[in-house]
Amino acid sequence: DPAVNFMPRVAFSFPISDEALFFAHYDVLTQRPTESNRFNPVDYLYMANRSVLLNNPNLKPERTVDYALGFQQVLSKTSSLKLETFYRELRNMIQVRSFVGAYPSTYKAFDNLDFGTVKGLTLTYDLRPTGNLWMKTSYTLQFADGTGSTTQTQLALINAGLPNLRTVAPFNYDQRHRIVTTVDYHYGSGADYNGPVWFDKPVFENTGVNFIANLGSGTPYTPQVLATPITGEVSPTTEGSINGARLPWQFNVDMNIDRNFALEFGSGDGKKKAANLNVYLWINNLFNTRNITGVYRFTGTPDDDGYLAAAQFQSQIESQNSPTSFRNYYSMFVNNPYNLGSPRQIRLGVRFDF
Repeated sequence: DPAVNFMPRVAFSFPISDEALFFAHYDVLTQRPTESNRFNPVDYLYMANRSVLLNNPNLKPERTVDYALGFQQVLSKTSSLKLETFYRELRNMIQVRSFVGAYPSTYKAFDNLDFGTVKGLTLTYDLRPTGNLWMKTSYTLQFADGTGSTTQTQLALINAGLPNLRTVAPFNYDQRHRIVTTVDYHYGSGADYNGPVWFDKPVFENTGVNFIANLGSGTPYTPQVLATPITGEVSPTTEGSINGARLPWQFNVDMNIDRNFALEFGSGDGKKKAANLNVYLWINNLFNTRNITGVYRFTGTPDDDGYLAAAQFQSQIESQNSPTSFRNYYSMFVNNPYNLGSPRQIRLGVRFDF
């Protein structure tokens, strides 16, 4: 059936003085289903004799209701402090559902079952351009919880014969603490230049450096009781609660050094055209920090799933054609580079604006 969405957006701002104000907003956002909503009649062939996960062409749009309330205060002529609290309701989230007692047999399909909330606050300090310096730093405290982080979170429980359970747990993207700081230092040109002068030349004219630093606490993952091989003979068993463990904190600093060159084109009849040439050196992960973005659920490390050291699997390992080669190749396979963030990357580039 066609879906009709009403999405009001209202924002208020209440100045209480020349240096302070309250603000608030209320937003309703919807998103049409991006997956699992295409009808395929082939999926219904012989469905009584096989296990099949059906798409649902009648899924409702996912809905987000966002509330925010904040206060901003001027601290000086060039700086301000802002505090904002937010609360978001996530509704009609897509999740696997078991249709028990259906004809011709019980089957699994997607439905709008999940819900969640995201709540927290953000504290922001903003230093507007003061001399050559501009800086902005913010701290966010967030709690993101819901009944499912993905559209198939409940699939393992349904396959085990359990009913459509709903348990609130932290989302996979729940990051409790996050600090972002941007520092920019640039020299101007002409009369605005106040940097060093060498041989009567402003050597750092239209030149500057920018730093972006990110510090964040780890996102959650679900630990497991025993090591399980990558070949899948043993099913993992959850230890504790869903998303009950956390990855380590992550820290990253990016740096950008650039210089602008003002160019002019055209004849001397007063019809010259101005252009700008920007040369930059961009360094991602300046300190080459080893950020862990994913781990194996049993060991909690990014490069070892614990299978080779588990006592219950030693006889299986020794029965391979070459146990030494098996251990070597297995270690290389589980040493997954995608469990780590990007290393230091240096890019030299040119941008031309006209």
